[in-house]
Amino acid sequence: MQTLHALSTLGLSTLAVAVAEIGDKTQLLALLLAARFRKPLPIIAGILVATLLNHALAAWLGALVVQWLSPEVLRWIVAGSFLAIALWALKPDTLDEGGQHLPARGAFIATTIAFFLAEIGDKTQIATVLLAAKYSPLWQVIAGTTLGMLIANVPVVALGHRFAHRLPLAAARIAAAILFLLLALWVALRGAG
Repeated sequence: MQTLHALSTLGLSTLAVAVAEIGDKTQLLALLLAARFRKPLPIIAGILVATLLNHALAAWLGALVVQWLSPEVLRWIVAGSFLAIALWALKPDTLDEGGQHLPARGAFIATTIAFFLAEIGDKTQIATVLLAAKYSPLWQVIAGTTLGMLIANVPVVALGHRFAHRLPLAAARIAAAILFLLLALWVALRGAG
């Protein structure tokens, strides 16, 4: 039974972030970096490192929050937060290219720094906090959310600007909103425990 729960934690974390990431500003950032540097492997490695660091911090915060709140309070905070992310997912992200300053020290360093900063306060980071508050083990939440980021961003990097404009971003935003709405309902009805 523990294995089934662990698989569901990893799978749910992966699915939630992969769907939420489609059309997100960090996916647009991946496209910008791919077009600028044309070096897919260092960009993908930078996404991996930045996401692992960012989501590990977010998951740790989520696990810490669980210790401070009662299960009933946590239940409604998590349900309300998932509902907020569902609504947030419907809003298209844009990347302000004029305001984006990327370091010129190579594709890997530029990607790592830019992705780490872009993920701060992003809906996928907030989803990671919430997933870590609700599910365990923590390492599977981190692995799942990181895998979800890679699933959504590696194709954008690999295929570059030729394919990115064909992604059905509106449909992806609606799918992400539905997923987080279902998670909010499930937590509200089932509870945080």
